[in-house]
Amino acid sequence: MEIKILKLNQAAIIPHYAHAGDAGLDLFAIEEQEILPGETQLINTGIAIALPTGIEAQIRPRSGLALKYSVTVLNSPGTIDAGYRGEIGIILINHGKKLFQVVPGMKVAQMVVASIIQTKITVVDKLDRTSRNSQGFGSTGLIEQ
Repeated sequence: MEIKILKLNQAAIIPHYAHAGDAGLDLFAIEEQEILPGETQLINTGIAIALPTGIEAQIRPRSGLALKYSVTVLNSPGTIDAGYRGEIGIILINHGKKLFQVVPGMKVAQMVVASIIQTKITVVDKLDRTSRNSQGFGSTGLIEQ
């Protein structure tokens, strides 16, 4: 599959896989920003993409930023639809206790490309029963017995 990428800013770094076999392409900041504790910021990447029909891009956090700084992608995963042609922006939130400094060229998120299935919606009067039915939110317990 081919994804076309447009550099909207000279400072933009083209997304790439850090290691062979990785699921996510690294996404990079193009400008300096500060994120105060408890605050969010939109981080610009300086790129736009063209996805084929039937494909989405999911914007996901970087585990290193989450572990070391308590910084993550707020709307995780963010979805980029095939029809979107604007700049990819990353909404980061600082859950930590210290200011987090974003610098140009910093890896701020990862982008996973995935197939989507569009469904036909049918309104019904009732749903078929299963062994689980409506049990949820902890219905299986915390310890395997």
